[in-house]
Amino acid sequence: MRIYSSFEEIDKDLKILKLQTEIDKEEIKLSIDQTKQSLSPVSLAGSIIGSIMQKALVLKAVSKIIGVKKVVASTKS
Repeated sequence: MRIYSSFEEIDKDLKILKLQTEIDKEEIKLSIDQTKQSLSPVSLAGSIIGSIMQKALVLKAVSKIIGVKKVVASTKS
């Protein structure tokens, strides 16, 4: 616990606390805006498409490394 020797010290600390509170509020607002943007339909669609493309490329690279070839089932009548 801090012991104050003057009202000026108290006022100074109160101003600092008020500014810190305002900064915290602004950080929360920015965080909320970033979350809204990341959850927007366009952003979600882009990330899904990117994920699918990445998995397709990895699968293609792994199949080339391992030498797995596509098997085509033939139907004879």
